[in-house]
Amino acid sequence: MDFNQVKRIFELPAFQLKHNPLTNCLTTKYDGQWVPMSTADFITNIEKASYGLIKMGVKPGDKIATITTTCRYEWNVMDMAILQVGAINVPLYPTITSADYQYIMTEAEVTYAIVSDKLLAEKVAAVKANIPTLIDIYTFNKVAGYKNWDEILNAGDSSFKSELETRKANVNENDLATIIYTSGTTGVPKGVMLSHKNILSNAIACTERIPYGPGFRALSFLPVCHIYERMLQYLYMLTGIAIYYAESMDTIGDNIKEVKPHIFTAVPRLLEKVFDKIMAKGHEQKGIKKILFFWSVRVAEKYDPHNGIFYKIKLAIARALVFKKWKAGLGGNIEAVASGSAALQPRLARIFLGAGINVWEGYGLTETSPVIAVNCAKNDGIRIGTVGRLISGVQVKIASDGEICTKGPNLMMGYYKKPELTKEVIDAEGWFHTGDIGEFVDSDFLKITDRKKEMFKTSGGKYIAPQVIENLLKGSVYIEQVAIVGNGQKFPGALIVPKFAQARKMVEEKGVKDASNADICNDPDFKALIRQEIDNVNKGLGDWEKVKKFELLDAEFTVDGGELTPTLKLKRKFIDQKYQKLIDKIYG
Repeated sequence: MDFNQVKRIFELPAFQLKHNPLTNCLTTKYDGQWVPMSTADFITNIEKASYGLIKMGVKPGDKIATITTTCRYEWNVMDMAILQVGAINVPLYPTITSADYQYIMTEAEVTYAIVSDKLLAEKVAAVKANIPTLIDIYTFNKVAGYKNWDEILNAGDSSFKSELETRKANVNENDLATIIYTSGTTGVPKGVMLSHKNILSNAIACTERIPYGPGFRALSFLPVCHIYERMLQYLYMLTGIAIYYAESMDTIGDNIKEVKPHIFTAVPRLLEKVFDKIMAKGHEQKGIKKILFFWSVRVAEKYDPHNGIFYKIKLAIARALVFKKWKAGLGGNIEAVASGSAALQPRLARIFLGAGINVWEGYGLTETSPVIAVNCAKNDGIRIGTVGRLISGVQVKIASDGEICTKGPNLMMGYYKKPELTKEVIDAEGWFHTGDIGEFVDSDFLKITDRKKEMFKTSGGKYIAPQVIENLLKGSVYIEQVAIVGNGQKFPGALIVPKFAQARKMVEEKGVKDASNADICNDPDFKALIRQEIDNVNKGLGDWEKVKKFELLDAEFTVDGGELTPTLKLKRKFIDQKYQKLIDKIYG
């Protein structure tokens, strides 16, 4: 099948209809029942929405903001309709503030906002008067006082067909398709301009890495405003994989068991939580079952695809006795879990791969549409601790200071209304400077060591790569989250969020009943245990990298709390400010 026939994003549904027509192209759960939409009905809805947008006066080049709390078919319909009338989709995170909406929509000159629910409608409405170009707000859910998206579907009719065909014909593969605002870990959000070709070239190149086939199903639950999940949804459409929308982040476990997906995308934070739940069940086991469980985990911790026959025999036993239940908990059909957005703990990767759950770590940025490299089982394509081989068409070079530079058809058009900022990151030869530090392992496997902007110097002039140390510490069964601090100080320190479920068992075994998070953080024996876990990690670090002091936090880092971006990366500047007193205590 020649995927390169698809030149513009809105051609994907027609391509699927021709080559892999599905009765369950997009499936949503209503009142406890999964309700499928066929490829043909998907196209019909896209056409109706397109006619409506034309009737509303939407012109080529107009910007329309889309904001939804969960993945849903309505978003996909509007996305395709917006693009084929020649307009530009500006997807925004549902977790940002009204002030952020005002800044972004004003800069992008958004004309309409289409949101999922009442809360988001009210957040946009609160600043609507301050956004000169914003005409109106529509909602996917029925919300009193706001226009429903049904009004867009019903506004036009087939009398606009000729106009629509003209507009579609005038859209070029190199035209701007979307502006995606970065989550702002280092400052004010930047609007990344991506063309149809940028995103489609990435999706087409990734067809060589993911498994797909007749009857394959994907579960979608990550934010569709993020290019990672969005590109993969296009990839599913391209390869004929049916998309099922999870009800919410809270129902993922149940939805996986119901849908029995063959593939889904995840971020390391989610995989960490899945693993913690599995381990908690292991601790509840008794006798021989508990012994076998933890023996199997120890076997998986040593997983490598090149291990010898003796190891493979042990692994086969572990998979037959224990790990088959793990796979059943993920629906029993899982062929691949695409992990991205942040670094995955190598220990976690080994355990999942050892269990027969194909967690394939990849790497990319919004500016690269997003994938640059990804592991996969084909052609001996897995190296744990790396992000895999480069995808087709993408080039990478390592600069003299270790920074990863890349170019290819997936590279953004630039930052919206910020030409000088664009010049700062794309040099005269067309190389995009990612801000990540890395190296090649085994000649062609890319390994990320840290963020250039997140690295800092001690007062002795030594560089510290915080992500490396954080991932090592998160390998502890007692450590949930870590932020390494110490810019300009004599040594690195750590702010640590314990795994409270594990810690609570330890504290309560001492006779402390109903121990609170604060009780755990103040318990001297638990502090001593964390000190021991840190010392174990320190053994493998240089003297200047060793974590000498730490403080325990009694609450997790969250998006709502401000410590995490919407893609669950640490907002280091915010953490430094919020926990300044504790950091002062470390260095006092």
